[in-house]
Amino acid sequence: QVQLLESGGGSVQAGDSLRLSCAASGRTFSDYGMGWFRQAPGNEREFVAGVTRSGAITYYADAVRGRFTISRDGAKTTTYLQMNSLKPEDTATYYCAAGNGVSGNANFYAYWGQGTQVTVSS
Repeated sequence: QVQLLESGGGSVQAGDSLRLSCAASGRTFSDYGMGWFRQAPGNEREFVAGVTRSGAITYYADAVRGRFTISRDGAKTTTYLQMNSLKPEDTATYYCAAGNGVSGNANFYAYWGQGTQVTVSS
């Protein structure tokens, strides 16, 4: 009963920044843990960042720690991924996901958006 819609992707140069948004809607008042994942052609879908229901605790993949920041708005209906110092290796389709908690395993999440493309050129 949750629909997720990502936005904010685009094509940028190495060193630039992007801010992705994930808008959640549905007929539930429950809060969910949220995760951001990414998948490049030929690669598996990998965990990028996660945030708990309260928004107080965050998790990051080693590859993005220190560069990316995940956060939630006050209503906890929108989840953001601020991406700074982007590298060509960050090029991928980025997906947001909602689950009953936070996990680095994509199979944990029940709801997924359709993804937004991020392309970083060198």
